[in-house]
Order: sequence, then C-alpha cells, then structure tokens
Amino acid sequence: MTGPITHLLNRTLEVWRLVASPDGYGGQTTALALQPVPVAAKVDQPSASERLVAEQMRSDHSHDIYLQPSADVRRGDELRDAGTGDAWRVLAVVAPSTPVYRKAQAQLIQGEGEPDG
Repeated sequence: MTGPITHLLNRTLEVWRLVASPDGYGGQTTALALQPVPVAAKVDQPSASERLVAEQMRSDHSHDIYLQPSADVRRGDELRDAGTGDAWRVLAVVAPSTPVYRKAQAQLIQGEGEPDG
C-alpha cells in the first residue's frame, strides 16, 4: 500500500458486497459476502455543522471514509471493522480529478438496542 494518503489510513476494513445466487427455482437469493481483499481506510467523524446540514437535507450520510484510489469499494457495499464491530453502508463513492484518494460517503449502521441510536 503506497500513495500520498497512506500514512493517514489507520484502519483496516472488511468489504461486504451483495451477491446474487440461483435459488434452484428460477429465481435468486441475495446475501452479503465477504470480499477477499480488505481495504485500508480513515473514517472521519462528522462535525457538528456537517450533522446539522445533513439533518436539514434529510441525508443519511454520516461519515466520510477515505481509501486508496485503487480500493474496490462500491455503492451498496458494507464496510466493517472486525476489531471494533463498527459498520457502515456505502451510499456513494467519489474521487478527485487527480487520483490521490477515493472517498466513500457512508451511513453508520447500529444494531438494535445500542446506545445513541
């Protein structure tokens, strides 16, 4: 892993992707499947002003997750930190015009019964 933002990527996240499989009756079932290559990432906490703007716009976007420009992360993926149990659903993936990083706009996923939900 090399690049201009490598020193900032302080977490390793698993990538889970929705995969369709035949159900044996002519249809399909879908399930999240762990992808073979984890990604190095930096997860930014939203500022108070970003949270306020998101609420005003009724946005689900809660975190920016910075990745290497070559990271295979797509809209609809789920990123999980196996160490902490944190998980985010990717809403969009954007990159600057110069491929220095990729940014996943994501929504924090909290399980039922967790505090601050």
